[in-house]
Amino acid sequence: MITAKNQISRRNMLKGLGASIALPFMHSLAPQSLFANSSDLHQAPQRFACLFMPNGVHPDRWNPKEIGSNYTLSPILSPLANVQDKVLVMGGLMNRNSISRHDGHYTKTANFLTSMRIARTVDANVDSGGISLDQLMARHIGKGTLFPSLQYGLDRIRSGVDKAVGFTRLYGGTISWQSRTQPCSREIDPRMAFDRMFRNYIPGKKPLPEDPYKKSVLDIVKEDAKRLDKQLGIEDKNKLGEYLEAVRSVEKRLLDQGNLADFEAQITPDMRKELKRMDIRIDEWAEYAEGVDVTEKTRLMIDIMVLAFWSDASRVATFMFGNSVSQRNYSFIDGVTENHHSASHHKNDPRLMDQYYRINRWHIEQYAYMLERLESIKEGDRTLLDNSMVLFGSGLRDGNRHSPYDLPIVLGGRGGGKLKSGMNLRYEDQTPLANLYHTMLTAMDIEVDGFGDSTGPFCELLV
Repeated sequence: MITAKNQISRRNMLKGLGASIALPFMHSLAPQSLFANSSDLHQAPQRFACLFMPNGVHPDRWNPKEIGSNYTLSPILSPLANVQDKVLVMGGLMNRNSISRHDGHYTKTANFLTSMRIARTVDANVDSGGISLDQLMARHIGKGTLFPSLQYGLDRIRSGVDKAVGFTRLYGGTISWQSRTQPCSREIDPRMAFDRMFRNYIPGKKPLPEDPYKKSVLDIVKEDAKRLDKQLGIEDKNKLGEYLEAVRSVEKRLLDQGNLADFEAQITPDMRKELKRMDIRIDEWAEYAEGVDVTEKTRLMIDIMVLAFWSDASRVATFMFGNSVSQRNYSFIDGVTENHHSASHHKNDPRLMDQYYRINRWHIEQYAYMLERLESIKEGDRTLLDNSMVLFGSGLRDGNRHSPYDLPIVLGGRGGGKLKSGMNLRYEDQTPLANLYHTMLTAMDIEVDGFGDSTGPFCELLV
């Protein structure tokens, strides 16, 4: 096995005044000691990502009809066609500890990756019941990486109490927990996420005069890149060029993002006062305004996660499309006029159910985008997707009923060849979702007696 110490020795960086770029593994730069064992040289690390969607799914358009490997994707899942052979659609799973007679959302979000019961509280003394799956993995496979884990999202974490149910809103804003009482902070700005990844970013510190954050990170490390280029073989030169082009592509797209000042100019004093009363920031108002398309922002976040996996800067990441009870307006999608939460409470109204379906499908399109990006990146005889496990899911089934049964769960990737894939599976009703988590931990060689309410791993999925 490659140890954390070996992984650090395999990592190469391009550095300049104000920037540093972690690079993918390249044979030309591998220490000679690694060539003593060719299996070590080709062993890529495993990665894990979770993409969480609030508010559930259209119950009649999610599950494929056929069971096994020869199945047709459902209408919502059809964007996964290009990677169907590398996904598992999991039916019949539930998070038993999310059931609550008091609440339909918060108890199904905070514990999505802990599978434990959360404590009912109205203040900051939160208790998720235990460490989350991603953070447990980070403790084992995140050692030696620049970022043991990454937590991204579209909405900021909110405080205060939802008086309708008597739970603190803090529970609705995170799925990642370092411990049962310590939620992980989350980055929601792609520019900040990029700067933390590639620039020598220090919160609150002004940039150096030589680097006023206007210069491309590739220009900053240009001299170091020239030095490195002389040491590379043809294959690694191509690999480096492909990777740096991906970094530059993200950087260029960030420059094209809208300017907050354009939105601020539209806000009257009365509107500003109302936004403050409602605890809504100007940038949030700008995003939630009717017709604002967040597809590019979402994909920028996804691409930054892919770059982190590609360069081994991090092996663990989570992304939240929205907080509990998300009322994001999806009118940028054709045929949608309602916000997400309103559409999820469809009351079987065909008009609302159609909009619910279209919102669900948009989320799967973003998930498919990430899987296809990972699949396009080669790692030896495999792809980055082959060496990853990318979970997509929601903490409830049908938003109209707040149902915790038969959760919408998809798992992409093959966990470094440790998992079977390419199937639609149906488990006995009320099978613990934690069984899947236990399976992923086993695939990562992380020994645990159990996880959450797991009754054991799905051994039939392990290779």
